[in-house]
Amino acid sequence: MMSSWRCAGEMARKPEPAKSSIGAMEPVRIDKWLWAARFFKSRAQAARACELGRVQLNGLRAKPAREVHVGARLRIENEGGIFEIEALEPSTIRGPAAMAQKLYHETDLSREARMTAAKERKAMRELAPAPERKPSKRDRRRIIRFCGN
Repeated sequence: MMSSWRCAGEMARKPEPAKSSIGAMEPVRIDKWLWAARFFKSRAQAARACELGRVQLNGLRAKPAREVHVGARLRIENEGGIFEIEALEPSTIRGPAAMAQKLYHETDLSREARMTAAKERKAMRELAPAPERKPSKRDRRRIIRFCGN
């Protein structure tokens, strides 16, 4: 006999685990956690970074399905730099940035290294002269020929 709340064609589903980020202590897939912690804009990007070896979990290369536990040490390489963090809380919900920052604690050494690298990039931009104009078609051909493409 079917329950009154289900349609006749609907299949029975397993109940979803609690997705609350507060107090949830069950482990979470690393690609979901990286997405929820806002290190990557999509889960696909997080999974790709894991496959390329840009994410390490406790010193080992992490596959996308590896689980993140409380206290796990992660090393993450993305556009923002290299982050060395400790996971404080598992979560599968992508919330605002303030909530995402509560999911992890970045080491002081990592933060200082990223700030130093940012200052160096800024200084290099100031020293490099900006071109006066866009390269013409002829200039682009010369650049391509010079680069060997």
